[in-house]
Order: sequence, then C-alpha cells, then structure tokens
Amino acid sequence: MWDAYKKGYKAYLQLERSLSDNSVEAYLHDVEKLTDFLQASQTMKSPSEIDLKQLQAFVKWVGELGMTATSQARMISGIRSFYKYCLIEQIITVDPSVLLSAPKTSRTLPDTLHFEEIESLIAAIDLSSAEGGRNKAIIETMYSCGLRVSEVVNLKISGLYLDIGFIKVTGKGDKERLIPIGSDAIKFIQLYHQTIRSHQIIQTGFEDILFLNRRGRNLTRVMIFYIIKDLAKKAGIRKIVSPHTFRHSFATHLVEGGADLRAVQEMLGHESITTTEIYTHLDRNYLRDTLQRFHPGFK
Repeated sequence: MWDAYKKGYKAYLQLERSLSDNSVEAYLHDVEKLTDFLQASQTMKSPSEIDLKQLQAFVKWVGELGMTATSQARMISGIRSFYKYCLIEQIITVDPSVLLSAPKTSRTLPDTLHFEEIESLIAAIDLSSAEGGRNKAIIETMYSCGLRVSEVVNLKISGLYLDIGFIKVTGKGDKERLIPIGSDAIKFIQLYHQTIRSHQIIQTGFEDILFLNRRGRNLTRVMIFYIIKDLAKKAGIRKIVSPHTFRHSFATHLVEGGADLRAVQEMLGHESITTTEIYTHLDRNYLRDTLQRFHPGFK
C-alpha cells in the first residue's frame, strides 16, 4: 500500500524540491521508519488514517530504539515533509504532523577560528611543493567565500568570474549561487591555476574542475579534511578544526563585523534564515557592545 506513496514522494523530492540523492534517501528513510513502526505495532494504515496520537507513539518508539534527540528531531522534520507532500497531492485533508513536537536538543556549535589563527594555519602551508600552492588557494577560497567542502571539491574553472570578483558554486539541491571572492583568494587561485595546474596531466572528465590531486582528478571531501587537520596540527591549534570550521568562521566574522544576516544567508546558500542563525553565534561582549552603541536606554 505504501509503495505508491513512497514512489510519488520520491518524485516530489527530486523534481519539485530538487534535492540531492543523499537528501532524498534520508527523507525516504524517515518514511521507511514510520512504516516499520506501523508493521511492528500491527497498525498498518494509510497516511490519511494516521492521527497525531499514532505519530507521537512513533516518536516514542524510535526513542526507545536508542535514537538521539537530534536524530529524532531530524526524523520528525522528514515526516512533516512527507505529510506536506500528502497535502499537496490531496492524499490527506488534515495534516496530523502539524502539532508533532520534537524533543529538545542542545545546540552544539563548532569551534570558530580567530583571524590570527586562520593566518597561522595558512602560514603553516609548505609552499615549496605543488600541493602547498594548491592547498593555499583552497584554504583562502574556503575562508573568503564560506564554502561547503562539497562546493570546494566541485568548484569549476567555468564558474570563476575573477575579473569581477565573483565565483559561481553549486550548493545543496543543485542550486547555483554567486559569491563575492576576496583579492587574496583570487591571487592564489590564479597562481595555482597558471603555475601548478597548467603543468598537470588531467584525466578525462576533470578538465573543468579547479582543484586537482596529483593524479589529475578532483579531490575528495576526506582529503580536504586531512589537509586541514594536518595544517592545524602544524600551526599548534588545539581546537577541533574541520572544513566546516572555515565556513562557520566566515559567517561569524561577517556578523561580528556588522554584516546583515540576510546577506550572510545569501552567501552561505541557506534556504532558511534560522539555519544561518546557528552559524552566527555571537559572544556576550559583542552583544553588550552592540547594545551600548545602539540602544538609547541601555547603560
């Protein structure tokens, strides 16, 4: 009975929402879990027959299986998405997931690097090697543009508009966006492109990929992770540093410098402003200074 619903939902996620294959699989897995619960409790019903009470029992069931609060919250989001599809397709007339509450989760934010720490990490790059020149261009680009690691490894030469100070990247859901890029990042991209990449033998199919490994193919996400880990160790940085650290630092430094949150949202490629807020935590001193400067009643 549910196979037709799942098939239609999959098409909706792919065609209407333009989600990546990984995201589609994650959403479908949430619906699979719901049907697993219906079978386990011997209450197999159609989407229109399921009520809020049954969905609450489902959440309790996955919690008892050992699923963390964060994973439960993400799964509930997936179930809501499924019921939104059901409403659009008129499979249901009332959405039982509207009042379904997620367990409270604590926001754990990644470490942020100060500008001086980013400089020390970049200074740890060995520029005597070809990989060093490439790695410097990568790190400068990540911090200058706040890119996801997937956007870095898939950055295309055809997406570089360095003469006007922009790059085009393809983000989640295959959505393209233009991002301003700083002069330092431009300089090191051009240096890498002209003096290192131009001397490589490039494998077929990777001619337009900017950052290549020594075999002339695109870098993996894991390789970027290892490059950054190694540089952080050499620079003596004790924080947990990953490719995402640069994206988080990019957003935090912008907001602390007075950037508009909507502009940061646009540059990060976030669909929702609430996602951007997670990446732009502000320390208390900054908030206090802001109030003292701009609030007439704050002393």
